[in-house]
Amino acid sequence: MANLQILSAEVCPFAQRSLILLSEKGLDYELQEIDLSNKPDGFNEVSPYSKVPVLVHGDVTLYESSIINEYIDEVFSEPPMMPTSAAGRAEARIWIDYDNIKFVPLFYKVLLEKDLDQQQGLAAALVNALLFIEQNVMSKRRGGRYWMGDTFSLVDMAVYPHFERLAVLEHYRGIRIPDSCGGLREWMACVSERSSVQETAHGTDFHIKAYSKYADGTANGSTAKDMRT
Repeated sequence: MANLQILSAEVCPFAQRSLILLSEKGLDYELQEIDLSNKPDGFNEVSPYSKVPVLVHGDVTLYESSIINEYIDEVFSEPPMMPTSAAGRAEARIWIDYDNIKFVPLFYKVLLEKDLDQQQGLAAALVNALLFIEQNVMSKRRGGRYWMGDTFSLVDMAVYPHFERLAVLEHYRGIRIPDSCGGLREWMACVSERSSVQETAHGTDFHIKAYSKYADGTANGSTAKDMRT
């Protein structure tokens, strides 16, 4: 037994990142679902940001999904989920960072924004981010199926969960992946076929319902509060 516990929430794309990795590693773990609207007493003691996922591994307690995933990949090293070279790992971290600080905030801000002019500006920025990914990643893969080439990696796990939820943006804000992003669509289809992704995935109707409060401006969870500032 790996003696792992993961605190998660079914609706959370960040927690999905770590659940995908745990499946890819074939690790046994105890799953504790957290009701994000009614968090249990003591939750903020293990998650100072009041978010999921949280990983508990023996005496180690970690939060923030990207950090959790690197920890799991280092401690349980087979199969490896990062490139073998230092340069490759650095590039992978660049794209995980791009997702965290560029793409993901746009995803939430365009849902939360009620002013139509501001909303249109955010929508244009998000489409430009999709085009940037197409031009700087997908068009340069040289036939590789995944973000970093032929090998499924922590980058795919970090980026995919919000792409699974792009139907939310189309439903509430009319935002679609541009037709010119054929490589991005192929990548999404490829990742969606992995068993680890299918085990953690939810359908369009589930996500549309889950994000309804973001779209109508009533979401008040930790992520919504962060994205409003």
